[in-house]
Amino acid sequence: MTISTTNLATAPLSPMREGDFSTQAWTRNLALYETIRAMPFNMELAAGTLSRARFTQYVVQDAHYLIGFGRALAIAAAKAPHPDRIVQFAKGAEVAIIVERSLHGSFFEDFGITQEQFEATPVSPGCSHYVSYLMATAWGEPYEVVLAALLPCFWIYAEIGRDIHARAAPDNPYRAWIDTYAGEEFHEAVRQVIVATDEAATGAAPGLIERMHFAYTRASQLEYLFWDSAYRLEDWPV
Repeated sequence: MTISTTNLATAPLSPMREGDFSTQAWTRNLALYETIRAMPFNMELAAGTLSRARFTQYVVQDAHYLIGFGRALAIAAAKAPHPDRIVQFAKGAEVAIIVERSLHGSFFEDFGITQEQFEATPVSPGCSHYVSYLMATAWGEPYEVVLAALLPCFWIYAEIGRDIHARAAPDNPYRAWIDTYAGEEFHEAVRQVIVATDEAATGAAPGLIERMHFAYTRASQLEYLFWDSAYRLEDWPV
């Protein structure tokens, strides 16, 4: 079946086909996605009213996160059963590191964040939790579960970026970030990860599918925590 594309909140980038893992995962976690879409960080980002301090916190933690995410993608590449998937996820790991470095030359520069400040800023509790979960899953779980854990970072970012892009004003001070995650190049990469995840789930035993669903939901929850921690300017309490 195909979902109507008239509502960005419920019409994901990938066509929804009954029986696909991605269809089931999206449906099961739709309420969670809506919570993320409507959370204060993303509402204020779309309106252009998000404070500079909160966006700076987000950008710095995102740079930290992308290094760990790149490592998890590299492990997925090592576990991939087919050469094409090895190439796909190895390239994904490379892109994650390239994006991390590009933050230093774009958003860091724009917001006056020096390399020394970045290196002196510890990974926040929310970022640490997310990266630790992805790394533990990448090392300890089978390929199918690893992809399910990695998918929300791709898919939710793309959907949130597309939603914000549709309602952001042209003079939004965060337009560059919005355009990056709403762009077609990123969306095509997301579609390919969805295809790979559905491919991995095909023929998997019911118990393994449920482990994939758990991983997808937990990673989606950690997406929420990541944005929320930036909004709260989260730091270690002790």
